[in-house]
Amino acid sequence: MRQTTDPRVDAFIAGLDSPVKEVAEALRRLVGEDAPEARETVKWGFPTWEQNGLMCSIAPARGYVRLQFFRGADLRDPDGLLEGTGIGMRHVKLRSADSLPLDALQALVKEAVRRNVAAG
Repeated sequence: MRQTTDPRVDAFIAGLDSPVKEVAEALRRLVGEDAPEARETVKWGFPTWEQNGLMCSIAPARGYVRLQFFRGADLRDPDGLLEGTGIGMRHVKLRSADSLPLDALQALVKEAVRRNVAAG
């Protein structure tokens, strides 16, 4: 099943400036490909994906985008990409669409899906 896109996410990304816009577009594609059953929506003003609960979101900042994992503290992170000290949330800061660590990001997204599905 291919993920259904949300027109609010289209509008959100269209309003971003380069290079943040290109990073957000690349992350949207990545999540769509690696979590095809996740539902794309907007929560708290940011593009968010849900599958058996909140999974991840993208949050732009000046010069970078955070790919945020709601249960990120539970994810294996052999590449050491995840940042944060909260109870559950962790994020990866990404500055360039051309230099995304695709394999590591795909692994994090897929594990987030597996954990959400397993948790019910």
